[in-house]
Amino acid sequence: MRFISLVLVCIIFFNCEDKETKKKTNINASVVLEKQDSIKAKPEANKKLTTKSAMYFFQDYDKKHKENKVRIYTDYGNIDILLFNETKYHRANFIFLTKQNYFDNTQFYRVIDNFIIQGGNSDDTKTQDKRNEIGIYLLPPDTKRGFKHDRGTISMPSSEIEDAYKLASPYEFFIVTQKGGAHFLDGDYTVFGRVINGMDVADKISRVETDEADWPNKNVYIKKVEIIE
Repeated sequence: MRFISLVLVCIIFFNCEDKETKKKTNINASVVLEKQDSIKAKPEANKKLTTKSAMYFFQDYDKKHKENKVRIYTDYGNIDILLFNETKYHRANFIFLTKQNYFDNTQFYRVIDNFIIQGGNSDDTKTQDKRNEIGIYLLPPDTKRGFKHDRGTISMPSSEIEDAYKLASPYEFFIVTQKGGAHFLDGDYTVFGRVINGMDVADKISRVETDEADWPNKNVYIKKVEIIE
């Protein structure tokens, strides 16, 4: 009888120990899974933009970041830009790049008097490093909003990649300085904002001396771009 009681005690003890062991194993397993999930989340948060992911990213970014006025600081003065809410991907893209400090120390690298001044690039390798860090991506044109290439509008140039859809370079922009506008560009490039102050500064830049490739003989730097509203 004593033997049977001893056996029962042992069975109960080991069963309890098994349950405790399983409980500890489950807790440890959940902790490991939580750690794995957090590890997986980090690269996702820092994921570089691609042409495939950019539209989804800026669709979400547009909902959370509603700023639409920026100031461009140059060697010749400041230019204030209103970004159109109707062209939401391009507005969101410009705000995003501004918050990433991408435009700081880039240049107006293509200048054609009485036509356009084009900025957002430079001959400094740091600019390309910034692009590589953010991601290499393209944005499709958004030309059906009724905006024209009037004098003072800001538009996005097509990418150097030749394609039927004229995907636009998200890192660059141009301001129309042509008197009467440059409406032959309508339908080919996305107008996504306009100058609301500092058009005289844009005109000064448009008159600088350039080489045969329209690059200013003396670099015209964009010191920084900041959000003002």
